[in-house]
Amino acid sequence: MTASQRALVWVLGWVLAGCAAGAFAHDPEKPNRHAERFEHYEGTKTCLECHEAEALTFFDSQHYKWRGGTPDLVNTEEMEKLGKLSMVNDFCTNPGGSQWIGQVLNEEGKVLAKGCSGCHAGLGKLPGPEPTREQLENIDCLMCHASGYRRDLYATEEGGWEWRPILYQNQEGLDSVSKRISLPDRAICLRCHSSSGGGPNFKRGDIEYALKDPDYEHDVHMASVKEGGQDMWCIDCHIDDEHTHRVIGRGVDMAATDRPDRELSCAGQCHQDFAHDEPDIDRHGRLTCPTCHIPEFARDDPTDMFRDWSNISYNEEKGKYVYYQDLEYDVEPVYAWFNGSSFAQVPGRPVQRNAEGKITMVLPQGDRNDPAARIAPFKLHRGKLPVLTEQQWIAPITTEELYHHGDVDKAVRDGTRSLYGLEDAEFEWEETIRYMGIYHAVPPAEDALDCGDCHSPGGRMDWQALGYEEDPYPEQGRDGGAS
Repeated sequence: MTASQRALVWVLGWVLAGCAAGAFAHDPEKPNRHAERFEHYEGTKTCLECHEAEALTFFDSQHYKWRGGTPDLVNTEEMEKLGKLSMVNDFCTNPGGSQWIGQVLNEEGKVLAKGCSGCHAGLGKLPGPEPTREQLENIDCLMCHASGYRRDLYATEEGGWEWRPILYQNQEGLDSVSKRISLPDRAICLRCHSSSGGGPNFKRGDIEYALKDPDYEHDVHMASVKEGGQDMWCIDCHIDDEHTHRVIGRGVDMAATDRPDRELSCAGQCHQDFAHDEPDIDRHGRLTCPTCHIPEFARDDPTDMFRDWSNISYNEEKGKYVYYQDLEYDVEPVYAWFNGSSFAQVPGRPVQRNAEGKITMVLPQGDRNDPAARIAPFKLHRGKLPVLTEQQWIAPITTEELYHHGDVDKAVRDGTRSLYGLEDAEFEWEETIRYMGIYHAVPPAEDALDCGDCHSPGGRMDWQALGYEEDPYPEQGRDGGAS
């Protein structure tokens, strides 16, 4: 083990002493705190009897509204409300319109899709602008606060759809589940965040379901204490007050943010005021911690690195039409400067292309001359999406219906009608790129990058792309850091 690696082990030991000694937000010892609070669970109105104030804060959160203010986007007004509901991405494009809720069946009657609201913390209604009683009772508290809770899609008497507990006709069973209330553990968060983008680890790349109970080799923070880890939960970093429901942290490709007043960083949360054993490592102050400490992502489940919505084929095994995708394991990140701000492609505005002609869906801001910027690791996702020929706007696709009929032209026109109100719009297919920050699944310190991984012929850094004429310290990275 090198001196630098020994230093990192020391840092981990400091975290064990400082962070793990009672500073974490989660409370695994109180899973049944509501056992005597009420007799029967009658939906969200039961929760509101005691927790209306919490419901009001949750109503305005990113987890419910799926949109908000965008102070960290350089190409939008700060007060503009943008987010998952109003943007177009290169995975499932947009969750609005017919994508929101409903059943899509194949010819054999098999359910292919139930709507993007399946991962929304509501019971089926679209988030509204005001916290009416109807909106507050639409919040599904159990989705995040009851580990044994499961729900499914059911038709309503009015001809619509809603999400209900699968035990809604079994009051005794529902009461039992609803009284086992706790703060959200890793498994609860991973229900949605690991499966986003259409499959396990498809979207993020660094949020695999293995994080539910990882071994120490997979993640030193979330592994159990028995494994040598910290048994950290997602909320230990992302929530500072269990009553606000405001999530700290913003990935480079997140439009809106719950807490623009709080920066989430390794140094800011747990690793303050430490120095590495080897001084040369500390000269790399213009690198984020994950740059060295997450050498690869998608180590357990492959991640989607390219998705082509223009290339649709029928999959016999799945019984539906599917897009073309490239799935990859053990992906090396790409590296770019990031100062905390991003450019994001906004619907209804002409697309921006880079020097290669690719549409930049999301682009981190910053460069070598920006004192606020540091070199950070990213998943660089490539896609192929429709662009309206006349307006040059990015177009959404009714992807869930496409799984049934396979007519991509119809799906694009349906999506364009839903988002823009345009009929029979003409479009062309264009290549896209999206930078996505890599933050999770930190392996042990001995697996961190060493000097030669970056400062050697064929190393992983593209120095010219980072603003250098050449490697500033070829084959002698221990003599200096990025500057």
